[in-house]
Amino acid sequence: MRRVPEPILQVRDLTVHFYTYAGIVKAIEKVSFDVYRGETFALVGETGCGKSVTSRALTQLIESPGRIVSGQVLYHKEDGSVVDLLKLKEEEIRQIRGNEIAYIFQDPHASLDPLYTVGYQIAEAMGVHGKVKDIKEGIKRAIEILRSVLIPDPERRVKNYPHELSGGMKQRVVIGIGVANNPRILIADEPTTALDVTVQAQILDLLERMKEMYKATVILITHNLGVVAEIADRVAVMYAGKIVEIGSVDQIFKNPLHPYTQGLLRAVPNPMTKIEKLEAIPGTVPNLINPPSGCRFHPRCPRVMSICKEKVPELKEMEPGHFVACHLY
Repeated sequence: MRRVPEPILQVRDLTVHFYTYAGIVKAIEKVSFDVYRGETFALVGETGCGKSVTSRALTQLIESPGRIVSGQVLYHKEDGSVVDLLKLKEEEIRQIRGNEIAYIFQDPHASLDPLYTVGYQIAEAMGVHGKVKDIKEGIKRAIEILRSVLIPDPERRVKNYPHELSGGMKQRVVIGIGVANNPRILIADEPTTALDVTVQAQILDLLERMKEMYKATVILITHNLGVVAEIADRVAVMYAGKIVEIGSVDQIFKNPLHPYTQGLLRAVPNPMTKIEKLEAIPGTVPNLINPPSGCRFHPRCPRVMSICKEKVPELKEMEPGHFVACHLY
């Protein structure tokens, strides 16, 4: 009998719009997925498809002119209770954000305050949630955290300001701030974007270590399919604010069903096969102020049918755990 995985987060029909002078940007529309306890769940797609907006909406981090229009984010707490994170007041969500659900943001330069030492910033993250009694204890813990994220000579580095550290070191500090409160869910938004390839590999190894050490569930936001293949357990593919396919890493890489997923994989070099030339997906990402009718991918789809232009496809389960939103199936 197949063991049913235990969800830690259930997202249902999440919709976020941005109200601009040019019109309403329908950034994400009716996005639904489950994240299971202890897994690494990757959200992938082209730049601008709504991955980061989705991750920020989970804890109400959408700023004006954006607004969460509808949906539910059901969070399964440690005591067994379930809360809808979108219904919580600001003070209540602050108890969870940065404590039980923490973020590693994409740009370490923007995530760190240039006016404070990195030790103070890690200590502050713990102090806000009452994990340390004062700044002195916080700095002591910060040294341990810097050591755990493999920063050499942490006793000295704890007194450094962000500008005194390299990009890779800063990203390690940001991961340190993320794991400081031992979160149950760690949301990593493009954690390797600004780094060179060797440092990227180190940061991915570090994320895996932190996940094991803190028994955390990781939601990984990325457009890098190589990263997904290496560390993810399950994948959701996004296109133009909608999820088009969800499956395990094996299902998505060995048997991609949606024409967009197939196009994405054909555009990536595969060292195992001989490819004469990589294929690009024709056309451009649609304008989300006025998205295409029906399936949003239909203007670029090589297998488009007339129904695709009229009816929005629903996410259907094709095999256990493998869902696709496409009229071909």
